[in-house]
Amino acid sequence: MADQTEVQVSRLLDEHGLGAFQIKLILWSAVIAFIDGYDIGAIAFAAPHLVREWSVPPKSLGLVLTASNFGVLFGSQIFGWVGDRYGRKTALILCNLLFGVVTYWAAYSTNLTELFILRTIAGLGIGGVIPNLVAINAESAPRHLRATLAIIAVGMVPIGGALAGFAAAALIPHYGWPILFKIGGVAPVAFAIVAFFGMPESIKYMALHESQRGKMERLIAAIRPDFVVPANPRFVIEDEKQFPSSNPRYLFHNGLELITPLTWLIFVLNLMGYFFLISWTPTMLVAAAKASQTVAALTGAGLQVGGTVGALVLCWWLQRQRFLAIAVLFVIAVPVVGVIGYAGLWSTTALVAAAFLAGAVVLGIQSGINVVGAMIYPTSLRANGSGWQLGLGRFGAIIGPLAGTLLVGLPIEKMYLWAAVPFALGAVATFIIHRLNTARLRAYPELAKAQ
Repeated sequence: MADQTEVQVSRLLDEHGLGAFQIKLILWSAVIAFIDGYDIGAIAFAAPHLVREWSVPPKSLGLVLTASNFGVLFGSQIFGWVGDRYGRKTALILCNLLFGVVTYWAAYSTNLTELFILRTIAGLGIGGVIPNLVAINAESAPRHLRATLAIIAVGMVPIGGALAGFAAAALIPHYGWPILFKIGGVAPVAFAIVAFFGMPESIKYMALHESQRGKMERLIAAIRPDFVVPANPRFVIEDEKQFPSSNPRYLFHNGLELITPLTWLIFVLNLMGYFFLISWTPTMLVAAAKASQTVAALTGAGLQVGGTVGALVLCWWLQRQRFLAIAVLFVIAVPVVGVIGYAGLWSTTALVAAAFLAGAVVLGIQSGINVVGAMIYPTSLRANGSGWQLGLGRFGAIIGPLAGTLLVGLPIEKMYLWAAVPFALGAVATFIIHRLNTARLRAYPELAKAQ
């Protein structure tokens, strides 16, 4: 470095490139994502069994299906702030402990009211995972892989949801629906204990906090043995303009006045469509398309597996094209989602294929906006900014399953045509963001390097 008392963190990461540290972090992140996705998806696969065992009508499940989203509405912002203030690792451990304990407790629910309350509390912890997962990976990667590695990390979340589907198909016939929540409770608590000792912290978070100096120096020595850290160095993130704090008012600075609320809108729209799909597809296929419980569970799992495949296949394109790529995916989602109802009436093969493709597009969008949305903010604000996007986006996740209670009386093919509407609106909103962000980076060229 030119100034031997200053260590430029972004440059150090760029010169090192992809190495063992980033791979280790991705593996940790994959485990977190699997657990998070499992706990999000478990309730949808338990729902058809609750209808039968508790003798409740499908319409009464609306609040329970969306309960965790009431918690996420606040948990994303709370744990986004915790991540920016106390560290991404700390926030992730606390999130897993919270939703793990409460999810295990949910296995012993005896009515919908109890289950709703426990799922809401669990949602507080679930909500904090993705903002901190995005931040810890984006902030520890070389510039040309920042978005890619973060998309890969959050792209693992749907696999967790698929695991819930496979677990439902294999275990519920033998152990009943509570087994889903017992697994979903033990796994995050076990992870939190192990992560306390072995999981690394975000490099750039440590660079901004003097209390992390010792850990930062040891980490640099581990990932760059050839780099000699000067005595009492000043760690700087030279390609980002930091804000004095993570106060939400900074979300509207530096040309973000319209972009920030529009990102909230596309989160609302995509999560509305996604949570409608994942919450109602297993139940409605059993009722309307006369599919078996096993076919319904496997179709829901196919939706989730498609999401991970979509994220992995699309990550490089999303890295390069950002909001423009997401706008195109929203357009593609409209016919893909609209055809699911017809596929359910055609054949099991067509149904699973349609669900897989819908997952690839819709969850590809979600993985993209989780990361691309967070990348418009600097390290000092990233987890909090992402937390606000995911938190307010949960209004869509709440509306989606509840809207299903209004549509359950329609023929299944018409129900999914209505489910495609939010994606059409999302395409328009995202293209506007693309144009505004392009103009913003032209007006503030120094910000482009941080993205």
